[in-house]
Amino acid sequence: MRSVSTADWSALTDEVNTYGCALTPRILTADQCQSIAALYDDAAQFRSTIDMERYRFGAGQYRYFRSPFPKLVARLREAFYPHLLPIARDWAAKLGQPAPWPDELAEWIDMCHRAGQTKPTPILLRYQKGDWNALHRDLYGDLVFPLQVVIGLNVPGEDHTGGEFMLVEQRPRAQSRGMATLLPQGHGLVFTTRDRPVRSVRGWSASPVRHGVSVVRSGIRHTLGLVFHDAS
Repeated sequence: MRSVSTADWSALTDEVNTYGCALTPRILTADQCQSIAALYDDAAQFRSTIDMERYRFGAGQYRYFRSPFPKLVARLREAFYPHLLPIARDWAAKLGQPAPWPDELAEWIDMCHRAGQTKPTPILLRYQKGDWNALHRDLYGDLVFPLQVVIGLNVPGEDHTGGEFMLVEQRPRAQSRGMATLLPQGHGLVFTTRDRPVRSVRGWSASPVRHGVSVVRSGIRHTLGLVFHDAS
């Protein structure tokens, strides 16, 4: 997908390494965003719907796509993977951890399936007035890809107010650090799935990271979540 491949991945990588997240340039047109958001009402596209309040995850709903995915969703996942892979491998090397991720996304997903993680994880999320998402990490089994992407599908300030994406990092021997990002329509945010390497007096340490969404004060907010490991 050209809009993903032409992004300045050197600059994005530097920002992810510094802050644990980075906002991409616009990768989807307004029409593409609207077409994805409109899928939410087509139940046949999804394998399950989660009511966040029922599970004490927050308030609102999200839906997991079933396979095969809509073409645009599949293309986005495939386009991001090769650009995130060098970051993932670099982080594993710094932390002295295994780097099991192959060059091809399809091969990695096949590894997940062989390990019993067979449920697809791309997510379409819908937040309305009063909805929010508690801080969490998207870990669905032993096999985890350390980065993921969320793409804004609505226009902040027009379609909704509030609903900032939140990232909270538990720094070694220090207070936690929080970041809030309003997702412009069509832009993606690359962020840490579980933890990331940060420098310490002994070299590198794993800094745990969680993410969530602040309260939507008005309107409606849709986002597309791209997770690069499947669920058990």
